[in-house]
Amino acid sequence: MIQLAELLLPDPSPLWHLVRQCGVTHAVTLLDGAEQRARWLRAGGHSRPWVRPVAGEEPWAEPALARLQQRYADHGLTLSVVEDSAPMDAVRLGLPGRDEQIEDVLTQIRAMGRLGIGTLCYNWMALTSWARTTVDVPWRGGALTTRYRHAESEALPPLAGPGTDAGEVHEVQLWRALAYFLSAAAPVAEQAGVTLALHPDDPPLPRLRGVPRIMRSPQAYRRMLDLVPSPAVKVTCCQGNWALMREEDGAGVDLPALIREFGSRGAIAFVHFRDVAGDVEDFVETFHDEGRTDLLACMQAYAEIGFAGPMRPDHVPTMAGEVNERPGYATLGRLFALGYIRGLEHAAYGNRGRPRPLTP
Repeated sequence: MIQLAELLLPDPSPLWHLVRQCGVTHAVTLLDGAEQRARWLRAGGHSRPWVRPVAGEEPWAEPALARLQQRYADHGLTLSVVEDSAPMDAVRLGLPGRDEQIEDVLTQIRAMGRLGIGTLCYNWMALTSWARTTVDVPWRGGALTTRYRHAESEALPPLAGPGTDAGEVHEVQLWRALAYFLSAAAPVAEQAGVTLALHPDDPPLPRLRGVPRIMRSPQAYRRMLDLVPSPAVKVTCCQGNWALMREEDGAGVDLPALIREFGSRGAIAFVHFRDVAGDVEDFVETFHDEGRTDLLACMQAYAEIGFAGPMRPDHVPTMAGEVNERPGYATLGRLFALGYIRGLEHAAYGNRGRPRPLTP
């Protein structure tokens, strides 16, 4: 069976109780004051400034991670994935200062290993994060969802290129930097018992606002796994992104077949179970029961490869009565998604039952 998980921000909220009631046993977290929480929708024109924490109080260091782990444990949740890290743009771009940033990431990996937090989900999206151009598209029954239109994104100011602080950025630069990072991080992760699960570019386009995106195809993932062969080097299968990818010859992907391919290599560490409608240059994020993908076939593929790791829903519509302050991460859509995933899991893996004694 899978580890049914959900992304929960570090501050306890009613959502923590609701997801437990829906059967969630594992927590996925961002870190308060690290890179990804500061980049919420930055690629869509939004931003939140990052300020380096006081030395010794970094959110990726062991004391902060241990406190966070205990906070989830107090709510009956096992912290299994950290989807955040110390800032890494100098690492991704191969710039001066990258060794210091890598050392911060290695500090986090070692701390996660000592605490038994098994997966670090990271990405190679330099200068930006996941991109959407609209966050309030009316959808089924008046729900609000997010949309990406490439033409609108490209009308925004460039993040790299002539006249920008970053200057020109090239694909070969990103690939060399990724190999450099994995050469440093994989041995430490192996020793710590931590998996490095690389998230795809979102959206998986060749370039976004002047910045190349290299983790945009199945072939890129095959290449990444061969850069530094290691049992610690794996992938985050973010299904919405993988469904939008194309092979190098331009052919669309067969997502269940890709799950079997990468699963046969033991390379899938973590799953974002979601779906989209449209294509990579113009898509919306859908409810789980109405996208382009046969999600039952995907779950059956996970069952066939024996996947038993963390799986969480991602990027759901905002539903009636909710404030759309965190597009993709409101409450009701997540509860709908969790039930849908549990149903598919039982259909694919079998419902082995989870008997518990009657208690007052």
